[in-house]
Amino acid sequence: MPFFTTAGHRLFYREQGAGPLLLILPGNTASSAHHAADLAYWGARYHAVSIDFWGTGQSDRLGHWPTDWWAQGARDAVALIEHLGEDQAIVMGTSGGGIIALLAASHHPDRICAAIADSCVAHWPLKAIRAAIDLRNLRTPDQIAFWRGAHGDDWAQVIEADGDMLLRFGAATGGDIFGGRLGQIRCPVLITASRADSALPEVEAEAHWLATQMPGAQLHLSDAGDHPFMWSNAAEFRRVAEEFLRGLSAATAAPA
Repeated sequence: MPFFTTAGHRLFYREQGAGPLLLILPGNTASSAHHAADLAYWGARYHAVSIDFWGTGQSDRLGHWPTDWWAQGARDAVALIEHLGEDQAIVMGTSGGGIIALLAASHHPDRICAAIADSCVAHWPLKAIRAAIDLRNLRTPDQIAFWRGAHGDDWAQVIEADGDMLLRFGAATGGDIFGGRLGQIRCPVLITASRADSALPEVEAEAHWLATQMPGAQLHLSDAGDHPFMWSNAAEFRRVAEEFLRGLSAATAAPA
């Protein structure tokens, strides 16, 4: 199984297919294990790769997650691009992975040629973070099965470490995730979400706000699906993402 080491920690990734590099970035409590269907689908046209971020999945554990964990994920995604011997990649992230996709595009514009950010927000107030953690604390059979499938038998440590990070992040920042950096993104961006997303606060307003912060960003909001849109309405998400990616190819092929 493929691993690589960056900044002193070892990270796991899965890959499928050949072609332009497409990184598929999981959300905070997920891992590459849950992106098998996405890797199979996108691997038909791309070198599709999904990473387990630091502290998750089969990657090295991290007992105390820093409040810049998403930014660290962006750095690790760029390190994976370099490890794979590529200059640039398209990034496609959902939930926390969508945040990481946009941070990678803003912090490392030379490495990210396009970004798709699904089911994420720019502002996550502490009250909303606490509500999300209360839902996690229900520990339903479906939740436990999802987390165990993502991380293995120590899933509870991963979920608790992530929740602790989110609480400290919300207290320290007021829930402002991007700190004014979105305007630095210059690559094409697609924002997607379901209006019926039950996990995120003010998701429609947040999606509109995100799209206005980046020059030329595209926005797709659906009346169907839940959280994340990428999985809860996979057919519509893939159709919209394919249209966006075809547009990139057409723009590249167009004469100057």
